[in-house]
Amino acid sequence: MGTKSMFPLIMGMSLPAMFSMLIQALYNVVDSIFVARYSAKALSAVSLAYPLQMIMISFCVGTAVGVNSLIARRLGAKNYEDANLAANTGFFLAVCNWAVFLLIGIFFSGTFISWFTNDERILIFGQQYLTVVLCVSFGMMISNMGEKILQSTGNMMIPMLTQLLGAVINIILDPVLIFGLWIFPKMGVLGAAIATVFGQICSMVFILIILLTKKHEVKISFRHFRPKGRIIKDIYAVGVPAIIMQSIGSVMVSGINAIISMSGAAVALAEANINAFGIYFKLQSFIFMPVFGLNQGVSPIIGYNFGANNRKRMFSAFRWGLLIALVIMAAGLLLFQLKPEWLLSMFDADPLMIEVGVPTLRIISLSFLFAAAGIMFSSLFQAIGYGLYSMIMSFSRQLVVLLPVAFLLSKIELSVMWYAFPIAEVASLLVASAFFMILYKKRFKNMN
Repeated sequence: MGTKSMFPLIMGMSLPAMFSMLIQALYNVVDSIFVARYSAKALSAVSLAYPLQMIMISFCVGTAVGVNSLIARRLGAKNYEDANLAANTGFFLAVCNWAVFLLIGIFFSGTFISWFTNDERILIFGQQYLTVVLCVSFGMMISNMGEKILQSTGNMMIPMLTQLLGAVINIILDPVLIFGLWIFPKMGVLGAAIATVFGQICSMVFILIILLTKKHEVKISFRHFRPKGRIIKDIYAVGVPAIIMQSIGSVMVSGINAIISMSGAAVALAEANINAFGIYFKLQSFIFMPVFGLNQGVSPIIGYNFGANNRKRMFSAFRWGLLIALVIMAAGLLLFQLKPEWLLSMFDADPLMIEVGVPTLRIISLSFLFAAAGIMFSSLFQAIGYGLYSMIMSFSRQLVVLLPVAFLLSKIELSVMWYAFPIAEVASLLVASAFFMILYKKRFKNMN
């Protein structure tokens, strides 16, 4: 990461992650397609459950991002003892996160769904789905931590295979368990949840075998392990902002659903808007996931060269990452603008959902290019240990700007509300530019 030509280095590290994230996006979309074909109310239930599921994922990924950033910086500074300690602490924190969401899944799943609907079938479907994915989330927590640890050392192939394994198993089991194929009973939404957690557990087993039986640049050993406060503090200096940043997304989704529910629109129209927004979130993962995969490849390079005090290579990695992200997002923008009807038809959309969903996809996708730049600035801030800046970006985009603007625009018409997304991305990018100038004067200007 300190010497190789930058573009081949980024592609070599990013392509496996981008491929695995595309597979993950495929799983997300296929999961929703099968659920939608089972029942429209099932799709509504999964859409309403998604914000709480996002909070769980936020703790999982945010903690792992903190570990990834710390290991990469310590390896760049040749501090191998702290790098090893950070890796072991990461698994300890992953188990702690699972214990928290086990309790939430047991005691809070039904209450959460009831905040957004009184429909009995949606309540039952939503509670079933949330209880399983939260209570059996240990597979996701541990496998994601293992992936981020290996990525911090420049190993992108094993994390790709780990995600690929879980996603493929999930895609195979989805129709089998949802519709009751072969010897299996018809489980509906519960089957989708079981397929999800089983795939995660398979990923966990695979990556633990690799970590514990092969040699890596960091050593995993729990013999005589004791968590240290300074390591946990360093992890969560980046991890807490990353958790908050992703959790804010779940607040935003819940807020948009609440705005739609309180808009006074007819029940059928409101449900169509909620489902269209849920479909958008699944579809946009095809565009955003490769950029997040790119981020996973670029971030360790930035962190390593920041730790090595090499400004030229750090900026080179950022510029290449930004250019590639813009190309991916431009392709996504064209797809959403030219083929929204085709995208919606994959989810068995009825005429009302097509009518609502086409302008929704076209308007929100106007934010894609601004989002590409925002993601890469956020990656830069997290990689060098300034996760607070990334958190403020996300907070300003999704809460300070997006929800209030969406609420005001919804008073005009629900379809106009979606312009809040590009407006919020522009505002966030202005904040990111200001932070970059502060860091340039304070840290980057004096680097070698």
